[in-house]
Amino acid sequence: MIVIGVDSHKRTHTAVAADEAGRRSAEKTVAATSAGHLELVRWAGRFPERRFALEDCRHLCRGLSRDLLRAGEPVVRVPPRLMAGARRSSREPGKSDPIDALAVARAALREPDLPVAALDGTERELRLLVDHREDLVAERTRAANRLRWHLHDLDPGNEPGLRTLDRAVVLVALEARLAEVPGTVARIARELVTRIRDLTRTIDALEREIARLVADVAPSLLALPGCGHLTAAKLVGEMAGVGRFRSAAAFARHNGTAPIPVWSGNDERHRLSRTGNRQLNVALHRIAITQMRIDERGKTYLEHRRAAGDTKTGAIRALRRRISDEVYRRMRHDERLRVTRRVPLVAAA
Repeated sequence: MIVIGVDSHKRTHTAVAADEAGRRSAEKTVAATSAGHLELVRWAGRFPERRFALEDCRHLCRGLSRDLLRAGEPVVRVPPRLMAGARRSSREPGKSDPIDALAVARAALREPDLPVAALDGTERELRLLVDHREDLVAERTRAANRLRWHLHDLDPGNEPGLRTLDRAVVLVALEARLAEVPGTVARIARELVTRIRDLTRTIDALEREIARLVADVAPSLLALPGCGHLTAAKLVGEMAGVGRFRSAAAFARHNGTAPIPVWSGNDERHRLSRTGNRQLNVALHRIAITQMRIDERGKTYLEHRRAAGDTKTGAIRALRRRISDEVYRRMRHDERLRVTRRVPLVAAA
């Protein structure tokens, strides 16, 4: 089996083929275009048994990954930290595209259970929509902060309450109040009111679209107490396909809820993991905090952990790890439902 490691850049991709012992067999640099991707597939055809390994920087290698998968090539994703470790352990000093590509191939040879790449689907669409909504929310927050300062300048102490500038009734009242006020400050404030209203309409429309999509692809996940549409969309988008994780434990390690063992002799202990996908970790934490308030099972589990001697923070970490397993189970169930809908059963004759 030949593993072809690829170091991706905006303009070029450099591929290095390595045998099972990690020895360099051949290398090729192609343009980061569809024609270059086809050239790379033809070059790789010299190896009867092959597998591509791409460093998991999807903004750089998404197009290559898509074209390789459409050509029927098997592709795995190598986390950058594994590639960096393989490069540091190499006997060849320096840093170049071929050295990095060989490090990707060696990391893939060393780690047999790497995530397998798949074509983008609803998961990527949800991630794009969620990221776009978060950008717009941040832009609205900046505009609201500027507006509050201008309103303070015009009439100190008479600004709207915090977190109220996304409400239509508040914006209408501000427009009426600013309509007859002369000066540049008032004009800028009126423009900011209009901008905030437009952003709010777009954000609300995005939330409705996200809710429709996530209800179709993750109904079981939405039924989890504490998991709303936006949190479910964040989980689906960041996970990028639950099938790429071989177990709930692998998913927990990926999202940073699995504790790290720190043994010293016979003293077996664990500490908090600060690695993993922090977006997933925050989404799971949001569910845990909500369950503490509204779900009896969550409250009971926290009380059980506190009675066993855990601190409140430690109990929440344990609940977050438990929720990670439940999220994995529900998303596997949702994935099976989608497959069933795509491939209807044929009645026996």
